[in-house]
Amino acid sequence: MAETAAVLPVAGRRNVLVTSALPCVNNVPHLGNLVGCVLSPDAFARYCRLRGHNVLFVCGTDEYGAATEARARREGCSPREICDRYHALHREVYEWFGISFDHFGRTSSPQQTEICQDIFRRLLENNWLSEKTIQQLYCSSCQKFLEDRLVEGSCPVEGCGHNSARGDRCEKCGELLDSVELIDPKCEVCRSTPCVRDIDDLLLELPLLKEKLESYIDGASGDGSWSQNAVHVTNAWLKGGLKPRCITRGLKWGVPVLHDKYKDKVFYAWFDAPIGYISATACYTPEWEKWWKNPENVELYQFMGKDDVPFHTIMFPSVLLGTGENWTSLKTISVTEYLKYESGIQNIPPEVWRYYLLTNRPEASDTQFTWTDLQAKLRNELVKKLGNFINRVLSFIVKPEGAGYGSIIPPATNAESHPRTQAFSETVGKLVDQYIDAMDKVKLKQGLKIAMAICSEGNAYLQQSQFWKLYKQDPPCCTTVIKTSVGLVYLLACLLEPFMPSFSKEVLQQLNLCPEEHLSFCDEKGDKYKAKRLWDLIPSGHRIGKPAPLFKGLDDNTVKGIKIKIASSQAERRFKLLHNWKTTLSS
Repeated sequence: MAETAAVLPVAGRRNVLVTSALPCVNNVPHLGNLVGCVLSPDAFARYCRLRGHNVLFVCGTDEYGAATEARARREGCSPREICDRYHALHREVYEWFGISFDHFGRTSSPQQTEICQDIFRRLLENNWLSEKTIQQLYCSSCQKFLEDRLVEGSCPVEGCGHNSARGDRCEKCGELLDSVELIDPKCEVCRSTPCVRDIDDLLLELPLLKEKLESYIDGASGDGSWSQNAVHVTNAWLKGGLKPRCITRGLKWGVPVLHDKYKDKVFYAWFDAPIGYISATACYTPEWEKWWKNPENVELYQFMGKDDVPFHTIMFPSVLLGTGENWTSLKTISVTEYLKYESGIQNIPPEVWRYYLLTNRPEASDTQFTWTDLQAKLRNELVKKLGNFINRVLSFIVKPEGAGYGSIIPPATNAESHPRTQAFSETVGKLVDQYIDAMDKVKLKQGLKIAMAICSEGNAYLQQSQFWKLYKQDPPCCTTVIKTSVGLVYLLACLLEPFMPSFSKEVLQQLNLCPEEHLSFCDEKGDKYKAKRLWDLIPSGHRIGKPAPLFKGLDDNTVKGIKIKIASSQAERRFKLLHNWKTTLSS
């Protein structure tokens, strides 16, 4: 089979580069990871393809750092074995969710090492790095300096005081920390109290880059395309004052530092990980610079959770600016708050999860996942509204002649003169314009809401038309209503494809249409204007396939069974971790 040609920027087209924040490789993806970092950019990338844009969507596992070394130590294996195992697991989860990465890479690739070291060399040559003696926690029991992720203590931030803060960040207040600032710090490995010692490291001189950075931020965020939470976090960092930030760490698992004095160290994860977007593209195509060093012709969209903002709006841009090269700049950053959840994600179809997570996308504030809310949305929105509308239309068409149309789409002979149909199509056309406007601005939650509003209009149109009476009383009007309604079924399959691709594929199969035969909503083709002539979307005489229910509800007993299974799985996992922990301590 011939290899598919790599997607590269094309002159005269909108070239959209979409990145998803790299998930840490040492854990299983959970709902919060999925909605903010993976599912949201997937919906946007799919929408951009629907619009006819030239899209590249990349991601990969973040594999280096203290957390991976610690996990490997606990499980009695090498960091590479941990990364191989969890990279495969991540890939499997994302494939099940229907995530449409063009490339899903990993930061342990040779390309990552090459690009990371080249960026470091340029920073060194341009005098943006300094050597300094800094303080770091040292564990006398383990006889080693402790990486930030290997230290736990109370958060020093006033008003927080979280007693399980890590040495690099407090998960409760979100503040980035230095391990020496922690109150009552403990070594994660042996639980002893470390002491403070001096150590030499290389630092990125962020204060010297401030002028370049502020100019970059003003230009990149000036058109309002950054989400408000991203702007708020970034401004807070600038207002608080930039400080030199260490880029080297005394680990073994990471990109080696090309410097005689620091050859036994690797790059700090915050410096290394964002470069993973570039290296993932380099793994995808040797012509990666056409995407990453092409600011005039490429639009960069980045998606992440709120705790990753400073690394993408302060740190990563500073690193790239310091090289002096002409890197593609950030056009839009879309940031989600936290999605808090009761428990896991199994035994429910991926399209249901995708719908629920995106309709609950925490764009402005944290949201809470509950099984009750999932059950209600599935029952009221997917089963009763969307699924019922589609099944009702298609089931009527496949009825034998005398009761339906024998699976053949009838003509719409009086659509142009039918007032209700004209008003309905006009309303749908305006809603499609609103959908496109929302999605262009990366307002995914609003775009999904508008698509479902179109479905509600379809239900009202169908019910008010009383097609079951028209079939005998006014056959021409009935055929117009049915042909218009089946056109809306097709339109909904296209509009909802970014959110529920497997649903869209199933609807197109029931319509007996190829998955590729969807509207593109491309401005050049004028497809979006066809939404105002719904009766023309599928030709008369087309034979549809066999309709079938698209969704089914989730009863209390099923939910109870899932919870029991998840609780049992979590208990078993905790036992294994505890066993591995004790084995590590005794060895």
